[in-house]
Amino acid sequence: MSNLIRELETILGYKFEKKELLKKSLTHKSFNNKSNNEKLEFLGDRVLGLIISKKLLETYPEESEGIIDKKFANLVNKKTCSKIANNLSLNKYMILGKSHKTSQNIANKVIGDCLEAIIGAIYLDKGLQYTEKFVLRFWRDFLENSTEPFIDAKTQLQEYSLKKFKELPKYTSYKKTGPQHRPIFKTEVQIPNSKKFIGTGTSKKNAQQNAANKLLYSLKIL
Repeated sequence: MSNLIRELETILGYKFEKKELLKKSLTHKSFNNKSNNEKLEFLGDRVLGLIISKKLLETYPEESEGIIDKKFANLVNKKTCSKIANNLSLNKYMILGKSHKTSQNIANKVIGDCLEAIIGAIYLDKGLQYTEKFVLRFWRDFLENSTEPFIDAKTQLQEYSLKKFKELPKYTSYKKTGPQHRPIFKTEVQIPNSKKFIGTGTSKKNAQQNAANKLLYSLKIL
């Protein structure tokens, strides 16, 4: 195990003063239900969020809070964590119970959680400064290419209505028209203090999107 620990420290570019912290960060609850990496993962998730939030504010000082929030969500989600964890081959070093050892593919969530646990372990080992260096080194490419994920019109309208009025948009669907092989769907949408807007489309979903798009355009959000 000591050889694997040294090997992993080389990959991480960080040498632990307290080796037991690294070992615990690698220990899944399937191996030890009482002493495992869950609490370190909880801590690491918060520390990661702090570091990424700070970096985004420094990198995009002119961006709105909404755009930064979307970039943030894209950078700290389980998908990004699991990508980085897989690049580091963390599955090779994890301490797993039999149920997971026999599995050919360890779930991405388990590997991503392990990476967050390592972040928590580094924070407890040497503090925020060292943890920040670690995170920014492995998140660098993701930060440089960070873009807010595409949000469709219906979702944008829902977010706007909930934030401003604490209510969901109200959609009313009309009976479809047109031939059976090419039906036309018609939907009406309204939020508090707005006019009703009608959208049409080749499916109910498309009609709702088009209606939401018209309402957002009237609000000058699009």
